[in-house]
Amino acid sequence: MSVNILAIESSCDDTSCAVIRDGLLRSNVIAGQKVHEAYGGVVPELASRAHQQNIVPVVSEALRQAGIAKEELNAIAYTRGPGLLGSLLVGTSFAKGMAIGLDIPLIDVNHLHAHVLSQFIRETPDDEVPCFPYLCLLVSGGNSQIVLVRSASDMEILGQTIDDAAGEAFDKCAKVMGLPYPGGPHIDRLAAEGNPDRFLFSKPRIPGLDYSFSGLKTSFLYTVRDGLKENPDFIEENLSDLCASLQKTIVDILLNKLKKAIKETGVKEVAIGGGVSANSGVRDGVKALCERLKIKAWIPERRFTTDNAAMVATAGYFKYLKKEFGRLDNPPFARVSL
Repeated sequence: MSVNILAIESSCDDTSCAVIRDGLLRSNVIAGQKVHEAYGGVVPELASRAHQQNIVPVVSEALRQAGIAKEELNAIAYTRGPGLLGSLLVGTSFAKGMAIGLDIPLIDVNHLHAHVLSQFIRETPDDEVPCFPYLCLLVSGGNSQIVLVRSASDMEILGQTIDDAAGEAFDKCAKVMGLPYPGGPHIDRLAAEGNPDRFLFSKPRIPGLDYSFSGLKTSFLYTVRDGLKENPDFIEENLSDLCASLQKTIVDILLNKLKKAIKETGVKEVAIGGGVSANSGVRDGVKALCERLKIKAWIPERRFTTDNAAMVATAGYFKYLKKEFGRLDNPPFARVSL
């Protein structure tokens, strides 16, 4: 008998629903929110309202694309946290209501676990997946971590940011240059046209495998400020070089600690996950590093790097097989460790 799982993701500003059958992805629908662009960042109240508008049509479309009736579902998986509490409440409430109505189990998923396990999203039985243990470089707007993944339920953070995340550095520096939100994709595009060695920015000297990006942001701000004092058109005339140099610095910081973690653990496979794993510099850098070290690199498709329900469904499927079901009285959480 087939196992059909519907998953809901609503941790930030994307409303997503996916359906998997026996571990294979059948649909993955995402509704974004353009309303935040005018504010230069996600507005929590607006995000939760948009989720309320989007969740019914998104779930309906995911079921339609999968060709599966709701009565055929065996469980409902959902992102319990971390994330924006108002947004999580929408997805959590809908998932609980649907599970009660269909009288099927509920599976709560850690959003960060889902990103780490995104490499296991399969669309055909022949799709390859990593072998345990492996290292995952988890980089997003709120997290920068190196995670040792021993199994789908056994993960250890070897290093993480002590202040700002890599994605936040991209977005905040993009805002300084007057680029639209989210700034990461714009920097990635402009960096391809610039000189990555034109500007030098501060790199932290943090012991162990931890990261820090606050000093980089300050260094970037001072460079732009000083440049504007001498030339009001400094940003416009140097935009591509600023983006290329910034991206190179962030990638160098990420890869320096990742290389150290690979040598300390002796793993033979490395994966990346999270929104910043869509960045061309990060993807190319990890590929090149793994080639030099003669180990396997797992680079996800870009559509699975941002927040999506396919990764929630995949993480939920692992828990379903172990009968690790959630409780109806479990509240969502805004912050939590991996």
